[in-house]
Amino acid sequence: MRQLMTRLGLVVNERKTRIAKLPEDHFDFLGYTVGRFHGRAGKPYLGTRPSRKAVRRVMRKIHTETSSRWNWQLPEARVSVINPILRGWCNYFDQGPVLREYRQIRNYTERRLRRWLMRRQHKRGTGYKRYPDAYLYERLGLFKPPASPSDMPKAKV
Repeated sequence: MRQLMTRLGLVVNERKTRIAKLPEDHFDFLGYTVGRFHGRAGKPYLGTRPSRKAVRRVMRKIHTETSSRWNWQLPEARVSVINPILRGWCNYFDQGPVLREYRQIRNYTERRLRRWLMRRQHKRGTGYKRYPDAYLYERLGLFKPPASPSDMPKAKV
C-alpha cells in the first residue's frame, strides 16, 4: 500500500491507518461511519451513517452562530447564516439512516435559536412559548431538516 500511495504522491498517516474487518468493526471515513447496523426488524446490514464527530462538528457550528456575540444582529440575518450550514450538512449526509441525526440537529438548532432570541431581548427562559415553531420556520425562514422518510429526496440529480 505504501508503494502505491507513494506513486500517487500521497502520504499515509500511520496513526490513523488501520485494518478494519467488516462486519465486526466500524470505521469512520469522510464523515460517515461504515459498518454493520441493524434495521427495523433487527436484521443486520452493512451501511453508513453520519459519524458522531460529524454531528458534534455541525452542532458546534450552530452553537458558535448562536452565541451572545451576535446579539446585535437581526434574527433574520442570523438565520441566513445558519441555513446554509444546515442545508449543506443535510445534503452531504443523506445516505443511510440519517433521520435520527437530522432530528437531533433540528432540535438542537431550535433550542439554541430560541435561547439566543431570549438572551437578545434580555429575557429569561427557554422561549418555547414566545417563539413557537411557526415563528422560527415561517417568519424567520429557518431550514427544516427532513423529519420522515417521505420528506427525504427520492433521487440524486
